[in-house]
Amino acid sequence: MPALITLTTDFGVSSPYVAAMKGVILSLHPNVRLVDISHAIPPQQIRPAALVLAEVTPLFPPETIHLAVIDPGVGSSRAVVYAEFPWGRYVCPDNGLLGRLADRTPPSKIIRIEATQYFRQPVAPTFHGRDIMAPVAAHLSLGLSPAELGPVHPGLVALDWPGVHAVARKIEGEVIRVDDFGNLITNITRDMLAEAPTDETVTISCDQHETHGIFTTYADQPAMTLMALIGSNDQLELAIVEDSAKIMLGVGVGAPVEVTW
Repeated sequence: MPALITLTTDFGVSSPYVAAMKGVILSLHPNVRLVDISHAIPPQQIRPAALVLAEVTPLFPPETIHLAVIDPGVGSSRAVVYAEFPWGRYVCPDNGLLGRLADRTPPSKIIRIEATQYFRQPVAPTFHGRDIMAPVAAHLSLGLSPAELGPVHPGLVALDWPGVHAVARKIEGEVIRVDDFGNLITNITRDMLAEAPTDETVTISCDQHETHGIFTTYADQPAMTLMALIGSNDQLELAIVEDSAKIMLGVGVGAPVEVTW
């Protein structure tokens, strides 16, 4: 099977910057397989990208190289790293992008990427994705040992994540992501709801809005109905059937969510 590299950026779906990175990779390894995870990460927003990486990348074969460029600190002293997990290998800035993955399982190897012979020259201080990370990912896909990239890095940058507060018959969390359908994804998981009922005796509140019951599919409620369900990522989400909960409710990331019964 050819080597596989995924790409995740905040460049936008119409940006030529993605093509520039692919051009660098393919110039070094014409037979590599490239898969786009997302280029619609909100600009310079590390937390949404970290959530996407944690949700999607473990589904790929374990030798996959995951290249992620959400890099508001580009050109600064922030490190660019190679990190190795049981489910994949990653090349990205060390700015919290791998924090959710590291919470699940600490990486077995972290290397600070400093070996300039594997960079594209000259390196533009504003485009390390093209000039450092893309060529390094290509060299790794050709069999380069990560040890050749630089010294061991002591640890990954961690971000603070909103917590969930649970007491008797009440769980308090918040919206941590909004998907492209406008569904509000919360940090309340299926496991946290193990003792909660799913019928109409359970109330889910978001900001000033309220619904009852936790359903299985969007089709369980009529169109234009606010509903709660456990999504495919095992997290509680709020949706407006056949419409956007983000737009209809006027809320987004950070909105408080409360489950009571």
